[in-house]
Amino acid sequence: MKTIVLISCVKKKRGKRSKAEELYISPFFKKNLAYAKSLKPDKIFILSAKYGLLNLHDEIDPYEMTLNAFSSGEIKEWAERTLKQLEKEASLSHDRFIILAGENYRKYLLPAMRNYDIPMEGLSIGRQLQYLNKAIG
Repeated sequence: MKTIVLISCVKKKRGKRSKAEELYISPFFKKNLAYAKSLKPDKIFILSAKYGLLNLHDEIDPYEMTLNAFSSGEIKEWAERTLKQLEKEASLSHDRFIILAGENYRKYLLPAMRNYDIPMEGLSIGRQLQYLNKAIG
């Protein structure tokens, strides 16, 4: 069983083509990434509203898109595409997923996953930041 961490994208980005892990520049994203790395998982991916599943080293251009502006049907379509990408990288039935993403980014992914944890589920952004600060020291 592999451990896979999924982090959602954020609005604040660099203004130029970058590796995915460097494109997103908000303090919240950086703390999520530091926390994800501290868990020493087998893989870390970013859930992108535009690209679906991103490897940390994928080179991408900046974009303005969020699932929060999508209809329920559009989010379902995004989740179906993203799950297809994820199935090429992991076993949805055997691997363990740690999800550092909001409700819109995870709600249609979770039914396809057998083993998952959402460590900050139900916490406000402020409380999530507190959790992350404590977890990463």
